[in-house]
Amino acid sequence: MKNILFVFTLLLLFQSCKENTPPKDKVQTSKRGLITKKAMVVSAREEASIIGSDIMKKGGNAFDAMMATEMALAVAYPYAGNLGGGGFMVYRLADGSTGGLDYREKAPKAATKNMYLDTNAEVIPNRSTVGPLAVGIPGTVAGIFKAHKRFGKLPIKEVLQPVIDLAKNGFIVTKNQEGRFKEKDSIFRAVNGHKLLFNNDLKKGDRVLNFALAETLSRIAENGVNEFYKGETAKKLVEFLNEKGSIITLEDLAAYESKWRDPIEFQYDNLKVISMSPPASGGICLNQIMKMIEPFDLKDYGHNSLKAIQVIVEAEKRAYADRGFYLGDPDFVDIPVETLTSDIYLEQRMSNFSFKAPTPVDSISHGKIEGYESDQTTHYSIVDQFGNAIAVTTTLNSGYGSKLFVDDLGFFLNNEMDDFSSKSGVPNVYGLIGAEANSIAPEKRMLSSMTPTILEKDGELLMTVGTPGGSTIITSVLQTILNVEEFGMTMQEAVEAARFHNQYLPDEIRIEPNRFDKKLIEQLESLGYIINEERSPVIGIVDGILVLENGTLEGGADPRGDDTAVGF
Repeated sequence: MKNILFVFTLLLLFQSCKENTPPKDKVQTSKRGLITKKAMVVSAREEASIIGSDIMKKGGNAFDAMMATEMALAVAYPYAGNLGGGGFMVYRLADGSTGGLDYREKAPKAATKNMYLDTNAEVIPNRSTVGPLAVGIPGTVAGIFKAHKRFGKLPIKEVLQPVIDLAKNGFIVTKNQEGRFKEKDSIFRAVNGHKLLFNNDLKKGDRVLNFALAETLSRIAENGVNEFYKGETAKKLVEFLNEKGSIITLEDLAAYESKWRDPIEFQYDNLKVISMSPPASGGICLNQIMKMIEPFDLKDYGHNSLKAIQVIVEAEKRAYADRGFYLGDPDFVDIPVETLTSDIYLEQRMSNFSFKAPTPVDSISHGKIEGYESDQTTHYSIVDQFGNAIAVTTTLNSGYGSKLFVDDLGFFLNNEMDDFSSKSGVPNVYGLIGAEANSIAPEKRMLSSMTPTILEKDGELLMTVGTPGGSTIITSVLQTILNVEEFGMTMQEAVEAARFHNQYLPDEIRIEPNRFDKKLIEQLESLGYIINEERSPVIGIVDGILVLENGTLEGGADPRGDDTAVGF
């Protein structure tokens, strides 16, 4: 009877959906994404997925494919793919061992706590978001080299050659990219002082060749990681930055190191969840939310039902409240991970939950939320033929980062400094409130909401998943996992399903417009919830890989973007 009610509820929801910016909710029985037998890459661009898959066909593993995919995204997806940004990787090897790699950007050594404040201690608009002072020390190149050094199989030159060829031969502009180039053209020109390679003349179907990036990648392939941090590329980068007024030095670049970190691991029902630890907040928040909702029968409530949404939203409120107060760079801040994720603490956090009304935000402790990255991130998932799996989320922060483009090197630079709290209690550009734990300090890493995640079931690999989406990353990953585990969806159905989001402040539920039953929205509003259908027309662009019972792989590539699954 429960299953019949669940299916009936789904049918009612899906029949009410209408086409809008996100794809129409088309969750149907047995709808699946790409199925392959051995290996797969799911990423934001077809070119990157093909290159990563081909590297594994040549005998490379997931970590070779990581380097190739990440750099191919830097070529074909400059919106978020990057050499000038940073990210996080979670891995699970074929033998079951796990780990995490932090290649998040750092503040320059000359950075100061109040560097974005004027003489009246007020935040100076745009200084932390656009231009040279917004840039943090890039970590991407260090990250992919560290991962490859420990686990890779193929020579660096062999891994990077297809990416160099892509930069030389060009990528094809998609409709989404055409729109972004038009939207950002004026700010590109304002920040850089001239027309860029990426501009409003580009149309869908045009081919973009990036010879400067091809030369940069060729030097990195020849000289290794030191080329970016100490070599000719480093010198060109710092010379460019100094001309623009940046405080980044050659010493900053030379001192940068990516860092191995133990992931956050916990049980949810019969699943083992492996996610990224701080300075990524995703793992701890995911742990908190999933343990708070675990006692409730979501499957019985039904997918995106009134009760399921209430439970999930209220758990999200409490986790996001804790996030702002406690989390930051663990090299600078003591984080009480064991307490925050303990059963006793989380049971207490949900003790005042009621289905009758929302929990007022002023009754939930720790009312400050810090800044974190915007929606313009990217994620890719990889499973190789050897049984290794990785989940990687990487970003420039805002779309095209600081908007600074290094013409001689062929890439954009991040604006990750805005992910710090410029001033405690003052919203950043995304309307998020700052906290002391995430204040600026020299060589400190800014807090992130990136949530690359891997799941096991009965000791075997089940899924690798992640998404861009800034503050919505954690909740998008959460819902995708629940869609598979609680609601029996395929991987493709899970990534396509309509999503909602709550981050404690502002006190509202964001939902994707025209994808939820109007009666359901009325029920939520009658209980006292504020519904916002305008803020996030798209919530997350999830990419995942699910291991099916017969051992084959199913790719879930989110149609909200140009994402594509490729494998063999």
